[in-house]
Amino acid sequence: MQLDSSVLYLTAASIGFFHTLLGPDHYLPFIVISKARKWSILKTNIITFLCGIGHVGSSIAIGFIGILLGIAVNKLTPIEATRGSVAAWLMIAFGLVYFIWGVRKAVKQKEHTHDHMHSDGTVHVHKHSHFREHSHIHEKKSIKELTPWILFTIFIFGPCEPFIPILLYPAAQNNIMDIVMVTLIFSSVTIGTMMLVVSTSLLGIKLLPKINLERFMHAIAGATIFLCGIGIKFLGL
Repeated sequence: MQLDSSVLYLTAASIGFFHTLLGPDHYLPFIVISKARKWSILKTNIITFLCGIGHVGSSIAIGFIGILLGIAVNKLTPIEATRGSVAAWLMIAFGLVYFIWGVRKAVKQKEHTHDHMHSDGTVHVHKHSHFREHSHIHEKKSIKELTPWILFTIFIFGPCEPFIPILLYPAAQNNIMDIVMVTLIFSSVTIGTMMLVVSTSLLGIKLLPKINLERFMHAIAGATIFLCGIGIKFLGL
């Protein structure tokens, strides 16, 4: 029995939305890195969009190769599972390295006091951090420049497992229009949901009472990404 196209499109949209919403790895890395790096919402959305393109694009490529070669779903599933495992380990490694670097940065940013004796005998005490004052000189630019590319690489390996069966169903019916529409709908909803959650979360954070965690934000970002990777690998998120 052939499914009605509208049902197929609704299924693609629903799976794209819930697949993204229930996978914190689709948005948490961008939220925490954005806060740590002090990216604007526009810059964060651009990076999220590009990573989303890489995320769905790789699965689309595999799906279309499967269609052209007549490969069954059960033969493509192991490929997606392998890609998922690689993405998880990359996220774990990146999160761990970033966490260690963030802790080191936080330790170096610890403020200390200096006493200054004035000519009239009064003592002036002030706090400062040498690392914070000169971080623009000592911090390697490569860390800032590589972060978006590392995220992009991780998301290229990240599979969209539910997409393959939805794509191969209209392919089995030789329905080119449904193949195109399912691809566009699933991709648009997935990337749109990523950007929506990231944007609303960042705006929501601005409304919360301010807590001085700036010194620890890189460590928090690294720990969050590390835990996302752990969740993907061992909890099946």
